[in-house]
Amino acid sequence: MIEIAYAMGTGGGASGQGGGGFGALVPLILMFAIFYFLLIRPQQKKQKQHREMLGTLKKGDRVITSGGLYGRVTGITDTVVTLEISEKVRVKVGRANIAGLVQGQNPVTK
Repeated sequence: MIEIAYAMGTGGGASGQGGGGFGALVPLILMFAIFYFLLIRPQQKKQKQHREMLGTLKKGDRVITSGGLYGRVTGITDTVVTLEISEKVRVKVGRANIAGLVQGQNPVTK
């Protein structure tokens, strides 16, 4: 009789652990959801806005590069943008290195 009670006691504990497996996944799912809404989604929105800005880039736009150069767009291809950073000084930069448009008066190219 003692052996049966012991066997029933250990069997009851094993069946209770099956529900704990799903309970351990809940914090991981919540952590992923928090990372998605606080980190991944805003970064994707920012990348989409940057791609749209690069798509609408045209001659005459005043821009800043990721390296900090201010200039005016004088030529555009699929991968290269030519910037005039001073009078008669032009540099070619990769299109992806354009950080953004400059609003207002640019101190370098007027």
